[in-house]
Amino acid sequence: MAINITGQTSEFFSDSLPGYQALYCTTRNGIVESIHYGAVAVVTADGTLFAWAGDPQARTFMRSSAKPFQCIPLLEMGGKEKFKLSAEEVAVICASHSGTDQHLRTIVNLQRKIGITESDLRCGTHLPVDQASRLILQHQGLSPSQNHHNCSGKHTGMLAQAALLGAAIEKYTEIEHPVQQGILAVFSSICGLDKTDIPLGRDGCSVPTFAVPLYNAAWAWAKLVDPAGLSPLRADSCRQITAAMTSHPFNVAGPGRLDTRLMEAAPGKIISKAGAEAFQSIGVFPNAIRPGSPGLGIALKIAGGDLGKRARRAVTLEILRQLGILMSQELQVLADLGPIQTSRNQAGITTGEARPCFQLQYN
Repeated sequence: MAINITGQTSEFFSDSLPGYQALYCTTRNGIVESIHYGAVAVVTADGTLFAWAGDPQARTFMRSSAKPFQCIPLLEMGGKEKFKLSAEEVAVICASHSGTDQHLRTIVNLQRKIGITESDLRCGTHLPVDQASRLILQHQGLSPSQNHHNCSGKHTGMLAQAALLGAAIEKYTEIEHPVQQGILAVFSSICGLDKTDIPLGRDGCSVPTFAVPLYNAAWAWAKLVDPAGLSPLRADSCRQITAAMTSHPFNVAGPGRLDTRLMEAAPGKIISKAGAEAFQSIGVFPNAIRPGSPGLGIALKIAGGDLGKRARRAVTLEILRQLGILMSQELQVLADLGPIQTSRNQAGITTGEARPCFQLQYN
């Protein structure tokens, strides 16, 4: 049965969730009170479906989880050498940063190298994601700038691509622009889909965003961390990106956030990048689980968008626990994020529990 949306019925809306299964449940006195549905795909660099929950072919938008791939053309065109980019700057190009002073200093320096200014960006503005930075800005009576936007690093990197291409910068956010066409070509190749098989949407920061099956998103992430099968140029670009993200995890997100904390807790094992509406991607480096273990890409979608920001973090940790990537000491460091969380009321009294409720299936 279709759901009526503002008086119109659309085939794109359904009251069922095909392809999704229960991943995370909250209970009160042992009775299930709420359920978060979703799906997971875990894929190796050769395209083997390694593990899954729900339908690994469920299609959804990757949102900001695609940022490392949007950086690849910049490096393939020689942008690192041309603009003398540091690993810290490459990391912030791949980031959804928190708007701290460190993030802003990195972005301003990056823009200076490229020869652009903040006014050239088309990402818009919002308050810093980091609460302390947001409060300082408000206390000073200042409005946020475009550089505070969590996607300002990505947009700066796209303007660098425009400079290398000799393309006009005015409409760099449009899919017809050479920058976006180049990104789409690279992404379609690495995720194993033809460009015509990738529906596009408009992301929150105005650039195109890709809708792909979880399997293909995970496959792309597996190639990112295990690029031996790619061309030498692309493989080198992937290694530059993963080295930047692992060496500068703070620049990828910021204080207290899942991506930064995961990479800090398991250095050299994984890279991590969240996307809006509860999408999460992780790349697991070869040998991270045990000697000889394959590189893996993980793609997770919580169907309801996880506005409370509990399910995505807890399910991510549970996936990594079930795969044997995070061990007890690492899970202990991240215990405040999950996978099992005790619910307490305002008086500090325990009222229930929230926990993952799935088991990965394996080939």
